[in-house]
Amino acid sequence: MAAADATGPAGADPRPPGREERGAAASVARRPRRPARPGGSAGSDGGDRRPLSSRRWFRIVGGALIPLALLAAWQVVSTTGAVPVSQLPSPEMVWLAAVDLAERGLLGLYIAISTQRVFIGFAFGALFGLLAGAVVGLSRLGDVLFSPTLGAVRAVPSLAWVPLLILWFGIGEDSKVILISIGAFFPVYTIVAASLRHVDRRLLEAGRAFGLRGATLFATVQLPAVVPSVIAALRLALAQAWLFLVAAELIASSMGLGFLLSDSGNTGRIDRIFLAIILLAVLGKLSDALVGLLERWAVRRWA
Repeated sequence: MAAADATGPAGADPRPPGREERGAAASVARRPRRPARPGGSAGSDGGDRRPLSSRRWFRIVGGALIPLALLAAWQVVSTTGAVPVSQLPSPEMVWLAAVDLAERGLLGLYIAISTQRVFIGFAFGALFGLLAGAVVGLSRLGDVLFSPTLGAVRAVPSLAWVPLLILWFGIGEDSKVILISIGAFFPVYTIVAASLRHVDRRLLEAGRAFGLRGATLFATVQLPAVVPSVIAALRLALAQAWLFLVAAELIASSMGLGFLLSDSGNTGRIDRIFLAIILLAVLGKLSDALVGLLERWAVRRWA
């Protein structure tokens, strides 16, 4: 009986409770701690392990290298006389042209008018492109009825619409916005229709197995599957809208960057021609960056 009292019940651990835990804690305490690195948490092995190409500062610096190199080469070529100023004005001349237009209140007005036309035309063109692409991509009957006609209309050059739009809608804003809408319509329609046709059949079967039909199936399964393609279509359509802007502002326009481009060509102001081209490039890039923000949100929301 005394032995049983000393050793406890049969099968019990004779060591004091918590002995192993105290030993493990002591060994961890004796182990030297690795100092925390700047920018990382204490004990982390490598801090920020993202590749260099994915870091924001590297992308900003890398994206600015080529424009800065082109600007430096432009400055050298124009100031050394390698190319006549009548063919290649210096960056200073282009800057002075911008300052002159800004002081007269024309530069901001031209930028605002052209931007308004582009975004209104893009909105209408993208909306109708999404609707037409959904009809053609989701319906075999819609594909049979609309694809041949829209494919033929897509091959018509942009300038071919100008005289027809003038006859139908006059020389006001309507004809310009409609022409830009035509330019934005076809990239969205083409890419959305092709993407919806190629949605994985297994995803559709799984959605139908859960009782999804019609609009619910489209919003739950098909739309998330084509979100990256839709955003790519919108980016291409916005770029196409800026391209069609110049053709649209050739329709008896008296304001806008397209007018500035054509009027400067008629008057021989090559500095203003370069200014208009640079402004179109900068505005196009800024608007594309806005669609890039929409892409991040849409991918997180649906894809």
